[in-house]
Amino acid sequence: MFGQRLRLARKRAGLSMRELADAMSPKVTAQAISKYEAGKMLPSSAVLVGLGKALDVSLDFLMSAQVEVLEAVEFRKHSRASARDRAKAEAVVMDNLERYLAIEHILDIETSVDWVERRRYDSVASESQIDERADELRGAWDLGLDPIPSLCELLEDKGIKVVEADLPESINGLSCHVLRGGEIVAEAVVVSSRINVERKRFTLAHELAHRIIRSTGNPAIDLERAMNRFAGAFLVPGQCLRKEVGADRHRITYYEIVRLKHIYGVSATTLLMRLGQVGVLSEGSVQHAFATFARSWRRSEPDPIQPDHGFAAFEKPRRFKRLVSRAVGEELISPVRAAALLNQSLESVERQIRGPVIQ
Repeated sequence: MFGQRLRLARKRAGLSMRELADAMSPKVTAQAISKYEAGKMLPSSAVLVGLGKALDVSLDFLMSAQVEVLEAVEFRKHSRASARDRAKAEAVVMDNLERYLAIEHILDIETSVDWVERRRYDSVASESQIDERADELRGAWDLGLDPIPSLCELLEDKGIKVVEADLPESINGLSCHVLRGGEIVAEAVVVSSRINVERKRFTLAHELAHRIIRSTGNPAIDLERAMNRFAGAFLVPGQCLRKEVGADRHRITYYEIVRLKHIYGVSATTLLMRLGQVGVLSEGSVQHAFATFARSWRRSEPDPIQPDHGFAAFEKPRRFKRLVSRAVGEELISPVRAAALLNQSLESVERQIRGPVIQ
């Protein structure tokens, strides 16, 4: 376990064994690092601390055994994402999930993945069936057809670990299984803290799609395109959209799109694509829009949802922090341990414990 973590942290940092050895204090040889990674030797306490500092990772990350490996990792990334970016993202995610599972262990909370497992599909035969699968999931989870106030809260309620983390700029999110002892112990969906709420909600829905649909089963349907369609259908049901704007339109106004994006908490681009997918607009009308008034929407979000307003005020994972606060309140962990788990200052945690000081 330690050797795997060390190798992942080193790759995340983009260092060779020789470069890591040169950066170390106390000094070790590249041969020693090779033996650490191969599991043939364990470092001393001083060397372990030095490795953590040189690689900028916590000792919990290097030594904990809550997360053995991340399996079935699906990235939502730009084409320019490098192997180092992916390794860094995995290391960040493992660090966050280590702390998440650690607090569950302290509180003796069992992790269940049944909510996801029982809703999986091996394939989808057509693009219209993707919409059907999204509608079926909404029905199974008793969501009705209304906009979803918080995807983070919904996924956490269904037993999925939701993490918001400082991922590399080329990666918006990912989904994965957490494996320990050869068994899946958790499902996780991770979203970048760098992106706006419109993209965050779509990314969460996209990563949920990867956990629900294993493959398209149709070579004519690209997997990532299918995940995007599922995300759009899950966030903006076609039945609602047709009711809102009409079943057959020749064109749609900017005002209507902006109004709808604020109703459903998605980007204007997603709304325009959905209008085409459900047949409200023709394919030609959608293409014309992207060639004219919507030309810049993929680069710059029109009339964005402001931070801490509307959906942005609710679209935050809260369960992990809530569990840490509970553990402090029950005196199962100290404020110092809570600060380490939350990556916050001790002063900030103590303020959360005692509340505002009345002068």
